[in-house]
Amino acid sequence: MTDPEYMDRAEALLRQVEAGCDRINDDTDTDIDSQRVGGMVTLTFRNGSQIIVNLQKPLHEVWLAARAGGFHYKFDGSSWMDTKGQGEFFASLARHASEQAGEALDFSA
Repeated sequence: MTDPEYMDRAEALLRQVEAGCDRINDDTDTDIDSQRVGGMVTLTFRNGSQIIVNLQKPLHEVWLAARAGGFHYKFDGSSWMDTKGQGEFFASLARHASEQAGEALDFSA
């Protein structure tokens, strides 16, 4: 994947994370504060816990940091997959966000 292709796909992922937060806030009683600074989105939950999603441009990866740990994702041609075989990015984000929010959350489009 070229650098421009990575940036297009990675920026689309960050926009989808932000849109998912907006949708969750609009459709549920959950309150997720999402703040974006450059290639990083920070999600802050009511209990003060955070999830950070940031771009790792030199590696062509997206990293997710949650209470459960840090996770690295590479685009496999169709999805952003964990580099250690732990699944797809948005499924992982939903799982970790649900744990931290204390309720089921869905970040799919």
